[in-house]
Amino acid sequence: MSPDSAASTDRVMLITGASSGIGAATARHAAAAGWRLVLAARSRERLQALADELGGSEQALAVPCDVTDWDAQQKLVAAGLDAFGQIDAAFANAGFGGPRGFLNDTPEHWREMVLTNVYGAALTLRATIPALKQSRGHLLLTSSVAGRRALPGSMYSCTKHAVTAMGEAARQDLHGTGIRVTLIEPGMVDTPFFDNRPTDALFDDDIARAVIFAISQPPHVDVNEILVRPTAQQG
Repeated sequence: MSPDSAASTDRVMLITGASSGIGAATARHAAAAGWRLVLAARSRERLQALADELGGSEQALAVPCDVTDWDAQQKLVAAGLDAFGQIDAAFANAGFGGPRGFLNDTPEHWREMVLTNVYGAALTLRATIPALKQSRGHLLLTSSVAGRRALPGSMYSCTKHAVTAMGEAARQDLHGTGIRVTLIEPGMVDTPFFDNRPTDALFDDDIARAVIFAISQPPHVDVNEILVRPTAQQG
């Protein structure tokens, strides 16, 4: 049996940053495995197009959401519960990067990056944990290889170190609730994240398969971290 075939057809996954990249690839793989989906992103048109592709409102609900807005995150979860009655997995995936070098980016861009990558992920945790406690579900966060080792002058790396710590802090905090916690830590990925697409990199689908692997494990197995590098990447 493949990992994609192991999921129950009545389960529901919420994904932030779902309109493109890793989020959209994960949505497609999860839909193929029978999951219903609550899809969140700022881009209303791309999000709705993906939801339509994956079966429309009975299978995939598109909810435009700014993850840095607590009220919007609460409404996102409420919409998912109203539509499907439960949330079995939440993937805090929204995030973006910027140029390296502490003099090579603007303070305004730093602020948005920290708010989205760190505060936004924390709000997704806070908003979804009550529903995940009810379902004894699964919480996933997108960190990075940059969240395990510091990259020179990279504010993005700093935010992903925070996400890595957040995942472990959540795992300890949620011990005994039945909620499993997984950090997804991609290496170099050929994703719309980059203006100049890298060569010899992973694809979004490669990371999506890692997500499906984690959520397909039996309830007594908690895969806490998945670090995925392309074979060609040394560091």
